[in-house]
Amino acid sequence: MTYTEKKKAEMAEANETIRAINSSKDKYVSYKESRPITDLKHMIETSALLYAERPAFWVKKSHKEPYTSISYLEFMDDINALGTALISLGLKDKRIGVIGPNSYEWALSYMAVVCGTGIVVPLDKELSAAELKQQAIEAELSCVILDKKYRAVFEEIAASKDTKIEILIDKTLEEDENGVLSLKKLIDKGNGLLENGDTSFTKAEIDNKEMNILLFTSGTTGISKGVMLSHRNIAEDLMVSPTVMKLNPEDCFFSVLPLHHTYECTSGFLMPMYKGCSIAYCEGLKYILSNMQEVKPTFFLGVPAIFEMIYKKIMANVRKQGKEKSLAAALKVNKASRFIKIDMSDRLFKDIKALFGGRLRMMISGGAAINPEVLAFFNAIGIMAVQGYGLTEAAPMGALIPDIETNDRSVGRAFPNCEIKIHEPNEKGIGEICLKGANIMIGYYKRPDLTQDVIIDGWFHTGDLGYLDKKGFLYITGRKKNVIITKNGKNVYPEELEFYLANIPLILESMVFAREGEVGDDFVIAATIVVNDEYIKDNYTEIPSDQSLEAELWQEIDKINAQNPGFKQIKSIQVRHEPLSKNSANKVVRFREENKY
Repeated sequence: MTYTEKKKAEMAEANETIRAINSSKDKYVSYKESRPITDLKHMIETSALLYAERPAFWVKKSHKEPYTSISYLEFMDDINALGTALISLGLKDKRIGVIGPNSYEWALSYMAVVCGTGIVVPLDKELSAAELKQQAIEAELSCVILDKKYRAVFEEIAASKDTKIEILIDKTLEEDENGVLSLKKLIDKGNGLLENGDTSFTKAEIDNKEMNILLFTSGTTGISKGVMLSHRNIAEDLMVSPTVMKLNPEDCFFSVLPLHHTYECTSGFLMPMYKGCSIAYCEGLKYILSNMQEVKPTFFLGVPAIFEMIYKKIMANVRKQGKEKSLAAALKVNKASRFIKIDMSDRLFKDIKALFGGRLRMMISGGAAINPEVLAFFNAIGIMAVQGYGLTEAAPMGALIPDIETNDRSVGRAFPNCEIKIHEPNEKGIGEICLKGANIMIGYYKRPDLTQDVIIDGWFHTGDLGYLDKKGFLYITGRKKNVIITKNGKNVYPEELEFYLANIPLILESMVFAREGEVGDDFVIAATIVVNDEYIKDNYTEIPSDQSLEAELWQEIDKINAQNPGFKQIKSIQVRHEPLSKNSANKVVRFREENKY
């Protein structure tokens, strides 16, 4: 098959996805405006034509300077220049790592690699030097594009000769330095090559079913697996997901989550690029609100920890000002006015909305379960707040709450052309969540045995447990590997108990686990509890001892236990002030013994 014939076949598949969207009778598939794309190169080239002068990115050169824009055409030109320069370095079809904080240069590097140079390997900037070296060996990296903070680490890794790394490119250098290349200079070099007729990158051939992206998962079980994704996997996500949520070129995404995670990469970077939106990069967690007031975003993707932190700060400020009653009254008035199709949220909650820049219309939480109370609050003040569900292996989209219906407890519904089923449901309908669609990964890197275990008859077995309601909305109940099975065969879902504990103001975070009983006849349900020191500081006249805190916590836990059968009751707690150990996705690492004491 010639390359032209191959691209025709790929376009036929993309058109089939569009036909499935357009012919859908599902009332939740509200927006049938997706265009067919075969791969990410095709996506960005068509976006550059459609949205040419529109701002693709809002960036800051320094903290004191204002955000400035970079257009779609400028982004496309930089991609072509950098991709051409990378190929001139002998990196065609090689594996190239990208590491560093979120930035325009990170996005540019990713696209310059994946759109015609080779295989991109986004690396977790929170990993230790030893872990980064192991992944460099495993992925067979030939080059790493990095920030100056990681130069010394990778210079040492490259010098060890244990890897294939021969080229280091620093995104922050103005000039080449001690053998490390400047990204800026490479773009200049690429522009020169393009002017002289070099088409090695611009006419590069892409097979949309081959591995072009290699992602290492952030395991909470101690095992990091390489997930192989193709252009087809991501293109499918980009085409199907905006059918349940409206996106406009005028929308601005506020980027906070690390780009090496596929949630942020696909949903917070590639999706806005597909739909002609713009992206503003946050300078860091402590600048979230000040940056939002500068760029006035409309979309904010985050994890529960971020949204819960913001919610708690708002509520603490309300309490400090003694405005609890006035807020409750305003919420009641807005609820009543909405019932007769009048939304007064802009007027009633103007000050709160101003914290986010005044234009925020959508908050999407993913990565873990969020307290429904948090979503309910933001929905009540006129900012739609929903959950989505996904995994790296699904590139990553599995489900999303449609924007025509709020549901504070569900993680969403399946997208058109994609399917969700519950494998071996119990009497309550709870079983393993399985996904099917063109977005499901090629497989695990160098692990066909693991791939066979999870992809069975085209269905990806996620390892998550949940159920579907009559309208097709998905609810997560826990993780298959986390389930505590008592000796009487009863199932205890730690996440369920952690949710109840999260509603206690005195608790910042918790981890529920099983411990051998003193007599050894069965497990004891235990919980490590991190107390909320900020709440104590704001609400106690003097700092209580851990002993009195534990007594107060037991009063609340006894209320939870009273609502649960004996096998599900918490019998032991450990109180601490240090946060639980987490991975870079901000998920608690359950296998670490330090989290149990």
